[in-house]
Amino acid sequence: MTGAPSENPAGTQLTAAGLIPGRPVVFRNATVLTMDDAHHILHGADVLIEGERITAVGPSLPVPEGTAEIDATGGIVMPGMIDTHRHMWQTAMRGYGADWTLTQYFVWNYLQWGKSFRPQDIYAGNLLSAIEAIDAGVTTSVDWSHNLQTTEHADAAVDALTEVPGRFVLAYGNIQQAPWEWSTTPEFRDFVSKRFSAGNDMLGFQMAFDVPPASPDFPEKAAFEVARDLGVPVTTHAGVWKVTTDEGIRLMHEHGFMTESTVYVHAASLSPDSYHRIAATGGSASLSTESEQSAGQGYPPTWKLRQHGIPVSLSMDTSVWWSADLFSAMRATLSADRAREHLEAHARDDTVTHHRLRAEQVVDWATRGGARALGLDSVTGSLEPGKKADVVLIKNDASPVMFPLLNPYGHVVFQAGRGDVHTVVVNGRVVKYGHQLTGSDLGKARQVIGETVGYLQGELGPEAWTEGMHPEIPETRVVDNPYTYTYTDDSEDPDPQS
Repeated sequence: MTGAPSENPAGTQLTAAGLIPGRPVVFRNATVLTMDDAHHILHGADVLIEGERITAVGPSLPVPEGTAEIDATGGIVMPGMIDTHRHMWQTAMRGYGADWTLTQYFVWNYLQWGKSFRPQDIYAGNLLSAIEAIDAGVTTSVDWSHNLQTTEHADAAVDALTEVPGRFVLAYGNIQQAPWEWSTTPEFRDFVSKRFSAGNDMLGFQMAFDVPPASPDFPEKAAFEVARDLGVPVTTHAGVWKVTTDEGIRLMHEHGFMTESTVYVHAASLSPDSYHRIAATGGSASLSTESEQSAGQGYPPTWKLRQHGIPVSLSMDTSVWWSADLFSAMRATLSADRAREHLEAHARDDTVTHHRLRAEQVVDWATRGGARALGLDSVTGSLEPGKKADVVLIKNDASPVMFPLLNPYGHVVFQAGRGDVHTVVVNGRVVKYGHQLTGSDLGKARQVIGETVGYLQGELGPEAWTEGMHPEIPETRVVDNPYTYTYTDDSEDPDPQS
């Protein structure tokens, strides 16, 4: 063991070429957010990675000869972030629906053009989304892939995920068919057995479908039974205003399908009874705050989830609207929670003098919270010896935003952004270094996305393509203002009595 590897002596600039797979790596002199049970913060500390795992965390660590040394001075080393709900296939339409409501999103994707997506279009969206996740320090992503119209589409989705050096979970869904139809086919079973294996923590599997209120006979029961038979979790959009309601939660609960591994996405428009059922069965909520507060699922429910003791993870939902990074998600979540507390206090003629939700907690939700939701808490989510090495260094010496570094949690949530992600490690492999991706083919992603966009533009035609991006604006009326006056010379007033 040595304190200064001879292959990267102090003062020598490490290059990406020196970060070969299998070579030990140590981050030196960082502010380390361990996100362990006690949320220890270590100042001027090191994180040593050997093989796939973290082997030591602490100050002035001795390291094996030949270890690559990354200078993390002035930076924050934290666990890789975890996104528990991302419609990755939609990334080909990035920003297209910036002015949509949820209704317009449903019409475009569910009723009109979503069915036009070919397997290669699913592949293109997934490839780009997976790469940008890594770029933003999101080391684990759930691909809530609800446009898998055939198993060929599903194969394309997995092919893209396995090309990118990240940790992924495919949540299989099909909005063009009822869940009790697609989930009970032999083709679906064959796909699962062919593409997924027990113990592979780099590629997990969930089933993704919803329980709308229109079917009290609960036909979704068949899909839940398939999930139970396969031993895989279900992730479901719950508490979406007028779409997935308390009735769906009741049916799931009464039939025994609410479990500790169930993830309830949004969970925004539910009654206390539904929150009690989720809490009692140990499930968790995935919050996409930018989505809930913009698209209309309901007000982001963090304060309700805290009241009921429901675990939380974070997600960004879809790039059709929002930024695909969890810095935005953390910032929006903390801001929405505090805005709600102030609003309710003001309605009581009261003043909030102390915030309940802190930056520390939303960083936990973006890391350890996601690991718990996915059953990966023993694998990732914190920087502890023995865990898999999913590690992010936030450092940007060219930015005035990275100093002074006083409150590390507050800095991550309110100051840092994806451009400050210096280094990303997944499963012990350096996949981004010096603000540059390594091991991801961005050129290929650009090519296949261009082909998909060109194809979709041709399918829609120029008029529909443009109209889709610019939905009509409802008419509004400015209220009469009693404090608006016009002063005129009486001699010029045609009606002196007015």
